[in-house]
Amino acid sequence: MLPKVPWGLICGRGRSSAPFSARAWYQMLLKEGDSEKLLADGSGGVSLLGPARPLSRRDLLKLLEASVVHRDGALVAISKPPGLSVAGKPEDMTLVSLLPDLSQKLGLSQDVQVIKAPGKESSGLVLLSDCQKTIQQFQEFYAKSNKARRPAATYCAVTTRLPVDLEGEISTCLKLIHKEDSELVVPVASPTRGSLQKREVKKTRMRYKVLDSRDQCALVQLQPLTAFPCQLLVHLTLMLSPALGDHVYSSRVGTVLGEPFLLPAESTSPRTQVLDEALLGKLRLKQAQVHRLPLHLHLHQLLLPAATSSASSRVLTAPPPPFFLQTLSLLGLRLATEGTRQKHSEHLPRPGRTRACPP
Repeated sequence: MLPKVPWGLICGRGRSSAPFSARAWYQMLLKEGDSEKLLADGSGGVSLLGPARPLSRRDLLKLLEASVVHRDGALVAISKPPGLSVAGKPEDMTLVSLLPDLSQKLGLSQDVQVIKAPGKESSGLVLLSDCQKTIQQFQEFYAKSNKARRPAATYCAVTTRLPVDLEGEISTCLKLIHKEDSELVVPVASPTRGSLQKREVKKTRMRYKVLDSRDQCALVQLQPLTAFPCQLLVHLTLMLSPALGDHVYSSRVGTVLGEPFLLPAESTSPRTQVLDEALLGKLRLKQAQVHRLPLHLHLHQLLLPAATSSASSRVLTAPPPPFFLQTLSLLGLRLATEGTRQKHSEHLPRPGRTRACPP
């Protein structure tokens, strides 16, 4: 875990540590009867499946309060569950809508803001603060990191196929389209200069490294070098290695005689991910249950700015949630411990080449 960075000195506050609770996820909030129904993986305590019904506001607040992984003065880090979006419509249950009550439970003022967070379907680190100096410093740090193409975030994902190259960079242009009352991200093979200038299309890049693999499934480290909605999921699809639990973009990867190929992105509609029989057997699931399988994409580490000009940047880590760890166990994959984990970003070996994915 990260040595405490004295953010309290910026806003004149003390600090306290809050250890990560491995049970601070939806499993611990389900009633006993629901839990028995959800233990389809036979793990004896951890279900791979999401809850059968949405959690209540009260239960979500309990979950988030118990999911604090780091606290230092004005900076609070929690590890959010999959399925909770940061913002949305006024009537939606989102992290922002929960902040007034959550800030009281965490001892923060009503000025608390979200500094950094993963997408709705991803789990992982969320940075919160109610100190404007801290918020501004972090926002400037991440903006500079993004401009310099220096990865500040490290995700880990379980993929249903092993990437062809074990390490590299993916570079492709993406845009948002509206289809069937939803927004989808599609690759653009030959963007015009005008579409790039108008920001209708954006050049995106991602660095990846296979950490472990077994029987064509893989645990992959992902470091986005740009910011665009769902870019990690789309990049994995373009690599023919969709993330486990991706019920939006994985349908773009078809198979013929066991060999994967890309389907046209704009004409392929989202659907529940289809897993082969061998993988279903390892996960101890049936295809009819897969629609409740959460996305296995976790914001694992975040680079934090140095508290002083003479100090170096540090890394904050949130362990993956229990369902993610249970999947790793069932698939025979291993996530390195703190003692053996590779150092973050700039200490990683540079990828051998950059791949431009096909549209």
